[in-house]
Amino acid sequence: MRIRELVPWRSHEHEKGQLSRRNEADPFINLQTEMSRLFASFFEGLGGSFGKDGDLSQLATPKVDVAETNDAVHVTAELPGIKEEDVEVTLADGNLVIRGEKKAEKEEKQKNYYRVERSYGSFRRSIPLPAEVDDQKVDASFKDGVLDIVLGKKQTSSSPAGKKIPVRRQD
Repeated sequence: MRIRELVPWRSHEHEKGQLSRRNEADPFINLQTEMSRLFASFFEGLGGSFGKDGDLSQLATPKVDVAETNDAVHVTAELPGIKEEDVEVTLADGNLVIRGEKKAEKEEKQKNYYRVERSYGSFRRSIPLPAEVDDQKVDASFKDGVLDIVLGKKQTSSSPAGKKIPVRRQD
């Protein structure tokens, strides 16, 4: 018997796409399969309620684009469903920090029942800036769930990187 035949995930039968009977009776493989199924169903359940109406699952890491030009750094963050007053932007230690909180409430009244669902979620995103910025030249605007931030770069001294020194002949 070859060593490869002893390893269940590398067996000849598995390579053909068939599971051996030995794998079906192995308690460790059964445990791994059951735990994978359990975790998959648990996270599906979370995504099902938050992913549709409240969309709180996306708040953990809002999508952010960072672009740098010669004189500024432009940051765009997608924050759907969040109000302007629930967003906070700070600049500290070379990082741009965006914080926010979303509160959603859904109320449904029907003839024979009344249902209210509330969901809350918060996020914090810290973005290391690619250049040194001037904290006096920062502008942020918010429209339709999109936060646009323009951070002016600090002006460096305008001296050239090097200066050519002419060499003269001495007599």
